[in-house]
Amino acid sequence: MDYFPIFLRLANEPVLVVGGGEVAARKIDLLLRTAAKVTVVSPELSDSLAAKAAAGDITYVPGEFQPELLDGMRLAIAATDKQSVNAWVAHQCERRNIPVNVVDDRELSRFIMPAIVDRSPVVVAVGSSGDAPVLTRRLREKLESLLPQRLGDLARLAGKLRPSVKAKLEHASTRRRFWENFFDGSIAADVLSGREDAAGQGVLDRIGSSLTRFARQSKFAGEVALVGAGPGDPGLLTLRALRALQNADVIVYDRLVSAEVLDLARRDAERIYVGKAAGNHHVSQEDTNALLVKLAKAGKRVCRLKGGDPFIFGRGGEELEALVAEGIRFEVVPGITAAAGCAAYAGIPLTHRDHAQALTFVTGHCKGESDTVDWSALARPGHTAVFYMGLNQLENIVARLREHGVPESRAAALIEHGTRPSQRVVTATIADLVQKAAEARVASPALLIVGEVTRLHEALHWFNTRSVELALTDEGRLSA
Repeated sequence: MDYFPIFLRLANEPVLVVGGGEVAARKIDLLLRTAAKVTVVSPELSDSLAAKAAAGDITYVPGEFQPELLDGMRLAIAATDKQSVNAWVAHQCERRNIPVNVVDDRELSRFIMPAIVDRSPVVVAVGSSGDAPVLTRRLREKLESLLPQRLGDLARLAGKLRPSVKAKLEHASTRRRFWENFFDGSIAADVLSGREDAAGQGVLDRIGSSLTRFARQSKFAGEVALVGAGPGDPGLLTLRALRALQNADVIVYDRLVSAEVLDLARRDAERIYVGKAAGNHHVSQEDTNALLVKLAKAGKRVCRLKGGDPFIFGRGGEELEALVAEGIRFEVVPGITAAAGCAAYAGIPLTHRDHAQALTFVTGHCKGESDTVDWSALARPGHTAVFYMGLNQLENIVARLREHGVPESRAAALIEHGTRPSQRVVTATIADLVQKAAEARVASPALLIVGEVTRLHEALHWFNTRSVELALTDEGRLSA
């Protein structure tokens, strides 16, 4: 973040605005809504500001800006049409450590004015670090349509209730659950729709009954949500997955969960990493199972977050068996599996009427005694095979396909960091797949797709991918 978002309490606080035109008037309108004590210095005032001065809403100091006017001020805004004056105001504010906003000049400003959605006491501010003011205005318009007009009534009701809720519910976790139940429940829905008066006795009686029920519950049962985080792009997270993330007390996540997805979790939720890399298992599956059981038995709401889909090579079934054995409540939130997500972002349809009429997902851990793959089926024409976690076994996979009759000309593709901004796609054939992977230095996580559908990547790719067309230079170095 270039700017740290913060809300300032300006009620009865002195604020100086330099400038008396319509631009200054718009800023002053916002400041007056906070009950700030606004002083305006300018040689002259617009009609609207003159009316405010006559009504006593603002204090008017006629004339040019003088540095001593900043003495005692909490905040300053420079809104003149003279860049030199605005720069002088900013300089004097810096000397006095007073936050200053210079209209339409990000470099001179210590803070910027966001686009605001006002449902007081709920206020939503949207900013773009000054880069795209029209975009922030569009976002504000969308938020205006999404946020109920009576949201402020509901917030004021919650504020009125806070002391009694805190007095009756001793533990912070219990209070949090009460408030989540309150805002998600019928009382809040009735207030927002206008069916109930937020200040009416009927609402207060219903809330009192709910509060009494919560006070009687000394302990809440824990639960686990097994959630698929998708292949990386946070935009592919389902609405239900997002809800589970934001409701969880604890997030237990693995190596394939992207930082962008994890950042959507509740800020105060505990995060526990149980990631595994090929050949380097920091936390065993048994320990992970035991951890989920322990957290749930402690009354925690746990989000077990897995890359892709938890039931496709995610060992989600094993974790649920451990929960069932202990009688722990759970739910499963499917995610977009890596094969579907990465192939789509690479422009590779996994099935196609002309190229592939069958599709198989295969684990890349297929060597030695663990190799139970039906290679003959994968070798058939018109078949797409997707190998998960197969990068370290690439040579073995290619060798086994050759043994079972796959022609050297069969197309293949490696997708590195699929669906993420760093995505790369390396296309090849069985004949040169291993060589091209080495030349491109493909790194995990990477997905291998074998089948003629991968030839469609060149025509159908659409995502901001760094598709790699490999060639060796005269010096033998890789060029892309």
